[in-house]
Amino acid sequence: MSTKYNKIGINYNQTRKADPYLTEQLLKHLNPNKNGNYLDIGCGTGNYTNEFQKKGFTFIGIDPSIEMLQKACSQNQNIEWQIGTAEKTDLAQHSVDGIIGTLTIHHWANLSRAFSELAYILKPNGKIVIFTSTPRQMKGYWLNHYFPKMLEDSMVQMPSLEVVEQAMVSAGFKISSTEIYNIKPDLQDQFLYCGKQNPELYFNESIRHGISSFSALANLEEVETGLRQLRDDIDNGKINDIMKSYENDLGDYLYIIGKKDKA
Repeated sequence: MSTKYNKIGINYNQTRKADPYLTEQLLKHLNPNKNGNYLDIGCGTGNYTNEFQKKGFTFIGIDPSIEMLQKACSQNQNIEWQIGTAEKTDLAQHSVDGIIGTLTIHHWANLSRAFSELAYILKPNGKIVIFTSTPRQMKGYWLNHYFPKMLEDSMVQMPSLEVVEQAMVSAGFKISSTEIYNIKPDLQDQFLYCGKQNPELYFNESIRHGISSFSALANLEEVETGLRQLRDDIDNGKINDIMKSYENDLGDYLYIIGKKDKA
């Protein structure tokens, strides 16, 4: 996993900027205080970690990719950056007041072990906020029409809400709430479904490179074929009918908010 993201990390910051709306929503769900110490697990190049700090909160950034963390450190040396994984953070018991994980849980090698580790380092009554997508939601992406194998492989590695909730509860978390998120036209963090309303984005090679589904899972032939078909459908107007056929009320992504039991 770290090898994959060392490769992706080369130009990651060009397209994966912290989105202001997502930043506000993550902090709203976490509800941190200025005196606390928090963890951004799977922080990547630290774009969200930096934004959290700018708003006056103290965060540690942990990621398994050396390439990602080198970029994070070059942007801000006043944040504590550490090599590590959700399964092994090397942080002390009860050492953080809250945790945020943004588009990272599908990369965790062992979901149960990861949430157990996060429960161990989190203080009693501490909150955890996970931002992710579920296979059920991803089936509603119109990208399935053009890149079916890539989306199928992406869904295989994406844990369902039920699996995530079970792992969290087993680790000692209580699920406080879930909230769907739908892609906004002005999204600045160009992850997988960033082009929901603007298909032209997928012709940008830099954007595709910053999306693990395209850069690490996709077959080059399928991508080239899918992009040609997408180009044709945009030019002849068929894309509108295809996009409409995938409309649903499941949401595109999901916030999962949990709280650690007092014990």
